[in-house]
Amino acid sequence: MAYQAEYIWIDGHKPTPMLRSKTKILKDSVKTPPIWGFDGSSTEQATGDASDCVLQPVFICPDPLRGGKNILVLCEVLLASTGKPHPTNTRAACADASKKFSAHQMIYGIEQEYTFMRLNGRPFGFPETDGEPGPQGPYYCGVGAGRVMGRDIIEEHTWACMEAGLMIEGTNAEVMPGQWEFQIGAADALTVSDHMYVARWLLDRIAEDHDVVVSYDAKPQKGDWNGAGAHTNFSTKAMRESYVAIEAACEALGTKVMEHVNHYGHDIESRLTGKHETAPWNKFSYGVSNRGASVRIPWQVAQNKKGYAEDRRPNANVDPYVVTRLITETVCGAAKTPSKSAPKKSAKKKPAAKKKPAGKKKKK
Repeated sequence: MAYQAEYIWIDGHKPTPMLRSKTKILKDSVKTPPIWGFDGSSTEQATGDASDCVLQPVFICPDPLRGGKNILVLCEVLLASTGKPHPTNTRAACADASKKFSAHQMIYGIEQEYTFMRLNGRPFGFPETDGEPGPQGPYYCGVGAGRVMGRDIIEEHTWACMEAGLMIEGTNAEVMPGQWEFQIGAADALTVSDHMYVARWLLDRIAEDHDVVVSYDAKPQKGDWNGAGAHTNFSTKAMRESYVAIEAACEALGTKVMEHVNHYGHDIESRLTGKHETAPWNKFSYGVSNRGASVRIPWQVAQNKKGYAEDRRPNANVDPYVVTRLITETVCGAAKTPSKSAPKKSAKKKPAAKKKPAGKKKKK
């Protein structure tokens, strides 16, 4: 029996790319989804006179919404003329960086915040047309009507991610009403980013059935409200073994502040203000248990003298391939390349002891 393959890709929309998808019907005999094409002139990835772009499958998982043999197919976008990565294809550069610094064994975990919005642009938990709810305080990890909004969508999304085999680690209600978070990881840069994009697609698709918009905007509601981020936890093998390496990684990030901030998501200045659990966008700091720092070192890491660090600057709308690539290049680029352990020398066998000639037996 034929089955459905939902091809998912990242478009060329600016300032923040969007997810697109379309369905291909595959015969039962087709075990591996083939390359496919799409009209790039309709996704801001090509002009009308040369509109074809190529979809190259890179990650496949079960489709938890359709069930059965149906699958989700995350794709890279390639140029039809050359077969090389399209300029909007940020995954290819992430793959190159991961390969270059593979000896450091970098792993990531990303905390994806987002906000549920009505079709009229008002956040869930806010009056439909005018005014604001009570101030922040009771909403974070809250329970109960009036404190939590959209839990039915959250439950559907969590189960969908689990059924798809994604590395979802948890969920929680966030500080602003109508704002939530899920976490993906821990894994290498490509795996965590692939899983994150499929998880985002599933969230958008499920919310669509509820007539709800998922906003990844950095500051979805102006005023005295928290913004939405994608806090990125990271560690090298050295960091997982040494606190000195953790501090060195933080120092390395401090040498390339704007190079990171400028690629950590659109409208980052409205979120990184120094208020609402953020550091100023143009200043760098790090500290233990400090949610007002650019990079936080968790208290248990400081206690154990090894572990990981959390870059709190990335926006909710950040490209996971970009943020993981940048951190990999900066942290690993400044660190000493781990030396390959020398092969163990095989133990030389000691020469067998010479047997002493047997003494003559004494005559009785």
